[in-house]
Amino acid sequence: MAPTAEPRLEQWDEEAGLDTDGRRQRRQRNRDAVVDALAALYRQGNLRPSSAEIAERAGLSPRSLFRYFDDVDDLCRAAVDRLQEQARPLLVIGAARDDALARRIGTVVDQRIRLFREVEAAATVSRINAPFHPALARGLRRSRALLRAQLRHLFGPELEAMDDEAAADVLSSLDVVLSFESFELLRRDQALSVPRLRRVLIVSIATLLGRPDPGA
Repeated sequence: MAPTAEPRLEQWDEEAGLDTDGRRQRRQRNRDAVVDALAALYRQGNLRPSSAEIAERAGLSPRSLFRYFDDVDDLCRAAVDRLQEQARPLLVIGAARDDALARRIGTVVDQRIRLFREVEAAATVSRINAPFHPALARGLRRSRALLRAQLRHLFGPELEAMDDEAAADVLSSLDVVLSFESFELLRRDQALSVPRLRRVLIVSIATLLGRPDPGA
């Protein structure tokens, strides 16, 4: 019987490559399933789900759950990132800095209400865990800086008409009024309806900018 020819080196390389790609794709699918599962649980209000709950939602065994993440912090950060990425289109403000003040105020208030309602789960998880998770804390600082920069640009004409100290004070106050924390205070603690919350925010912003009746 003639000896079996050895496989060509190229064949081994190709097969190994296909196998490696297959494992990589399975790993990515499973990782995505875990992130989506945790993100969904967060959205449902379960902010501290057990490993068993996450695994069941992802269709995986609890033992395999953390094969795809460095630790619990890594998984939490990935889920928060996923929720924030889904909400990214809501960061757009449909007004320009040269629009009428009433339009700018009304538009940014509507944008923040939509945004905060959408990211409520991610924002809450970030704030709960940021003191213990450096990566989440950095992400939270970046998000806050972005939202503050939007206000600096949108209300630039009014801020630039003030002296530097007054402008800094007003910008800081605008940042507080239009923060997620203020949204939660008004919506949850004070139980304001969305229309009344909107009205409160509009009046607050207009007053800070020296226009208590902007007609928004």
